[in-house]
Amino acid sequence: MKQIINSILDNDLYKYSMMNAVIKKFPDAKVKYKFINRGKHKFPDGFGGRLRKEVKKMEKLFLTESEKIWLEKTCPYFDHAFINYLEGYKYDSSNIGIIQNGMDLNISIEGYWADTILWEVPVMALISELYFIMTNEKIDDEYVKTKTVNDKMGLFRLNGLHYADFGTRRRYSYQNQHDVVKQMTGRIKNSLFVGTSNTQLAYEFGIKPIGTHAHEWFMFHAAKYGYKLANQLAMENWTDVYRGDLGIALADTFTSDVFFRSFDKKFAKLYDGVRHDSGDAIEFATKVIEHYKKIGIDPITKVIVFSDGLNPELAVKIKKFCIGKIMSSFGIGTNFSNDVGVKALNMVIKLIETKPNGEEWHDCIKLSDDIGKHTGREYEIQLCKQILNI
Repeated sequence: MKQIINSILDNDLYKYSMMNAVIKKFPDAKVKYKFINRGKHKFPDGFGGRLRKEVKKMEKLFLTESEKIWLEKTCPYFDHAFINYLEGYKYDSSNIGIIQNGMDLNISIEGYWADTILWEVPVMALISELYFIMTNEKIDDEYVKTKTVNDKMGLFRLNGLHYADFGTRRRYSYQNQHDVVKQMTGRIKNSLFVGTSNTQLAYEFGIKPIGTHAHEWFMFHAAKYGYKLANQLAMENWTDVYRGDLGIALADTFTSDVFFRSFDKKFAKLYDGVRHDSGDAIEFATKVIEHYKKIGIDPITKVIVFSDGLNPELAVKIKKFCIGKIMSSFGIGTNFSNDVGVKALNMVIKLIETKPNGEEWHDCIKLSDDIGKHTGREYEIQLCKQILNI
């Protein structure tokens, strides 16, 4: 079988940006990640073995000279030291445990944070693509004909909607994501397509890679510094590393209401905007707009990046609400580049524990604006709610 992950850049940009920040700030931190099968999907016999083989193949990947040159040119916020580190980086499959019990799949990742942080996205992409291969679920050609990329692009163009491909983690296949991004890139001069989260596709098509940080950045800070200081210190450390670049803050790790307690005028001016990843998008936008007004900042100078379960129609609805109030941009994956007539897997890989500096292990949790997206042990979730008065 042809190797599925063929480049060390076949990953989302936010994993490299966090990796760089981890090396700079927390080089000795250790972590544990866990696969969470939200959709209760059943995996066919032999799936775990096939997945282990694909993971093992990734140990041969390395950053090529042309990829290195492209990164230096395209991502000036990555210094020479980090790109040299990435050039010498190798995946180590001993960090991953994969066990299949019947039709259930258990996956754990453990090691130094800087060594393991790149595994999440490609492992999820492998799980998704292997699942469709082994269950023989084919692209529905008739469905695709009625839900064409051209029609969606036309809808976005008609409504002046800026959008990016966020399709890596739950893609039907690399080839499908590649073909859709190629199609969008071919129309880039006539559309509002701003780039892709997938760094390999950005490299191949000469477009902008999109991304900043994920929940794990804030989850780690909570484990190290406590829940009350987590948002503040996560944003502070991020700006220390990037000095104004990659300035979109993720707002919902411990609910957006708690986030805005820390998102004062200093941070609101340092960051270009915020990203929405759970809860009602219109309610969130209203909350963001009112917060900026309250602290004396004109919301129209800021942006919200929407990325939660979007489809083209919902994105247009949100865009219309934001017009004249605040800038907006949209990251769409499952219902755009992966909209091929088969049901996408509902799964995540989340940080569950960390050992910040050779200390004991601490639980890592997430309390999003959508209770269905909470992750972590229940007693720790309740403790967090009590501390933050949620």
